[in-house]
Amino acid sequence: MQRTARLLALIAGLCACAPTTEAVAQKYPTRPVKIMVGFSAGGPVDVVARIVGDRLGNKLGQPFVVENRAGANGMIAAEGVARADADGYTMLACNSSTITLNKTLFKDIRYDPQADFAPLTTVVSAPLVLVVNPENPKTADIKTVADLVAAAKAKPGELAYGSGGNGNLAHLAMELLAQKAGIKLIHVPYRGGAASEVGILAQEVLAVFDPLSAVPLVKAGKLRALAVSSAERLPALPDVPTVAEAGYPGFDISFWVGFFMPKATPAPILQTLHQEIVTAAKDPAVADKLGSQGVVSVLTPADYAAKIAKETKDLAEVVAAANIKAE
Repeated sequence: MQRTARLLALIAGLCACAPTTEAVAQKYPTRPVKIMVGFSAGGPVDVVARIVGDRLGNKLGQPFVVENRAGANGMIAAEGVARADADGYTMLACNSSTITLNKTLFKDIRYDPQADFAPLTTVVSAPLVLVVNPENPKTADIKTVADLVAAAKAKPGELAYGSGGNGNLAHLAMELLAQKAGIKLIHVPYRGGAASEVGILAQEVLAVFDPLSAVPLVKAGKLRALAVSSAERLPALPDVPTVAEAGYPGFDISFWVGFFMPKATPAPILQTLHQEIVTAAKDPAVADKLGSQGVVSVLTPADYAAKIAKETKDLAEVVAAANIKAE
């Protein structure tokens, strides 16, 4: 009887000492949080991570410190976070390719994008802009997606388009359009999106799915926008239709930046971070800064997970159909 009483007392004492989930959330964070970024300083992911990290640090009372581990299309940083302690002090900021494309393109990937991470939310989403050069005699009369498709069908396998490299999002977007439209195109991979933009301005290629850096060039008349790759029109180019509106329903490819934690991170910490990131993104002062990188876009963790699953499947099908190999 006495032994039972002592055992019950011991259990009660342990329960009293064990932190509740509410207590975990209330105390978090008690030290600096590391935000791992798999790309160089100054790029879109780095910029978003620093903007959001500054706000989180101010709101939660501990620094959120960005650490750049560039290389392998974000895989070095992602693997580091996947293997980190799930204690809430290591976060991943990454782009869509790190999560939805790498597993399809690279055989030596050492993390599972869906099994190893707990998604928090996207923060910005940036569609691509399908552009031609109005000063190029070969594309001067191409003013719509239908015109581009007609030109490609008139000369199968002769129309060349550029992208920032094999397997990047611009490459996949054009291959998806080609598959849906039933056309054959020549792919010219450049070393980065900026180089492909130079290529179309120099009339080396006839079309490009360009990032948002194309918007000023479109407004200046240097490039002509035929469509945007997202499901909705781009506020900066309200008169430019989506590819879906141009005749290809379901076409929806966008570059996004979002945040993740190791899979086993305690739920109260995940809830705190999700709520604070969403609140920050919706703040006009923060949203104004984020606007330089794309359209502010936040999701619930469940919707984010569903988006990742769908995009991973859809892009894998494009890669397989076009036999795309990573560089």
